[in-house]
Amino acid sequence: MAENGEEKLIAVARHIAKTLGHTDTMTDDILKIFSNFDGRLREKLTEKLSEDGVEQTLNSLDRQISRYISADHPIWSNSADSASFLDSIDQLIAAVRDWTPLADDKNISSCLDRAEDLLQQSMFRLEDEFRTLVERGAESFDLTRSESTHPHPDYSDDDDDVFGDEDENFIPVAQPITDYDIVIDALPAGTIGDLHEIAKRMVAAGYVKECSHAYSTCRREFLEESFSRLGLQKLSIDEVHRMQWTQLEDEIEKWIKAINVALRILFPSERRLCDRVFFGYSSAADLSFMEVCRGSTIQLLNFADAVAIGSRAPERLFKVLDVYETIRDLMPEFELIFSDQYCLSLRNEAITIWKRLGEAIRGIFMELENLIRRDPAKDAVPGGRLHPITRYVMNYLRAACRARITLEQVFEESVASNVDYRKGDDQGLSSSSSLAVQMAWIMELLESNLEAKSKIYRDSALCSVFMMNNGRYIVQKVKDNELGTLLGEDWIRKHTAKVRQYHVNYQRSSWSKVLGVLKVDNNSTSPNGASSKNLREKLKLFNSYFEEICKTQSTWVIFDDQLRDELRASISGSLTPAYRGFITRLQGATDIGKNADRYIRYSVEDIEARISGLFQGTSGGRR
Repeated sequence: MAENGEEKLIAVARHIAKTLGHTDTMTDDILKIFSNFDGRLREKLTEKLSEDGVEQTLNSLDRQISRYISADHPIWSNSADSASFLDSIDQLIAAVRDWTPLADDKNISSCLDRAEDLLQQSMFRLEDEFRTLVERGAESFDLTRSESTHPHPDYSDDDDDVFGDEDENFIPVAQPITDYDIVIDALPAGTIGDLHEIAKRMVAAGYVKECSHAYSTCRREFLEESFSRLGLQKLSIDEVHRMQWTQLEDEIEKWIKAINVALRILFPSERRLCDRVFFGYSSAADLSFMEVCRGSTIQLLNFADAVAIGSRAPERLFKVLDVYETIRDLMPEFELIFSDQYCLSLRNEAITIWKRLGEAIRGIFMELENLIRRDPAKDAVPGGRLHPITRYVMNYLRAACRARITLEQVFEESVASNVDYRKGDDQGLSSSSSLAVQMAWIMELLESNLEAKSKIYRDSALCSVFMMNNGRYIVQKVKDNELGTLLGEDWIRKHTAKVRQYHVNYQRSSWSKVLGVLKVDNNSTSPNGASSKNLREKLKLFNSYFEEICKTQSTWVIFDDQLRDELRASISGSLTPAYRGFITRLQGATDIGKNADRYIRYSVEDIEARISGLFQGTSGGRR
């Protein structure tokens, strides 16, 4: 009876071990517990295994599995073969688990070594089959199939098919993308199921890395081909820096399209595929996804980094802004897709490069400041016309402010990082934002530069015309756009008043002595003869002054039609009445009388006509 009870105990122990052994490595633990409980039990279990024919079992599995390992055709070309092969591998994996805790026994240890070698060969063959399935599945499957959470709008005309005749090599991501809410089914569902079954065995046998490597190698090739069809080149940072700017602009456009397709379509599709192939094995899925996408992600981020650390010439601002905004807008995708432990470094790198692009944008504005400071005050602009630096800076700032929201974000980041940036005249600014202060500072630099240039003119009146021209242009460019919103109405009023003051300064320095000649002392007690002589001398002096001013200032330029008309009207409004009064006084002199026309060179109409000819300059410079 005792022996019968012992047999039952051994049977129960083996049943428990075999049943629970299907979950991870619990078989090992159970057998060890039984062995530690009673040495006789270990001997009996070993003896029982021997009695069951360990070697016979191994020989049988060897014959079954070796037939498939040596096959010269894909095992998965026949469903019955693949099912039989997997079943044999399952038995082999279970046998290795059962025998491992009993490896101290020489007979079992020898069989275990053979079993592990056979398992390794099986895994190599599974790896080859896995790779073949991935490659052939991608070739045979219709890649135009995709899933979208929104219906696709019909962009085709009734008599014109957008896609035309389908090419067997057609890859849809190479076409212009308008709807990014797409997930590509890159492999047929049946192939995905087969891959999952293989992955399950390789993971169970401890060949996770080998399975992941086989998977990622094939899928990387798909991504590389997709990038190639999107026109994206593999460029080193040095190659990007050596590019001509126009060529780099084209590459940035391609990059923007590629990274949007990658982060919104390709990578999510790869994530979904990994999760299906390695379903139930999240760590293997995460590792495989990282291996698939790492190279392509680094390629995309390296290009953005090259742009960030490249030249900070002001003309590059707008493309750098495009790159900055693209990464910023895709940060939610980076956070979502690269959320696991293996992809953490990729997500962090994207954040680092995004911040570096912000630094580059701030650096470009610093370079703009340096450009303004370095612009020399050597040769005066002819006719006091608009200076090229004024036109360049104002048009630049207007264009930059179209990206006001982005620039505010960039400059607020500099404050958050305790970066000391420009301290301009921010009194009266409508916004206390860092961007508003930055813009006010640049305007202050520009004004200082123009004031230095105005001192080149020897004629103070022309100096005022120069400042009037440039001041008026600045105010006009600030009004009615984002730049004006930043600087505010108070800033505009202040600088409009400056333009008016330049107007006053011009009239004072240019026409005050002319008007002074026309003044007549009504209290003079001199006899009529002396008074008439004085009038004739004043008229002669007026003619000389007026002729000289008109000859000189007809070559000067007022670029703005309204300002030119206002200035002429102001001159005429002060000069014409004074001249008319003087002529009337001259004609009333007793010793001149009817002979006054002999001394009068200009009629009032002539004066007005000559004033109308002022500031004509040449056609150049008006804009």
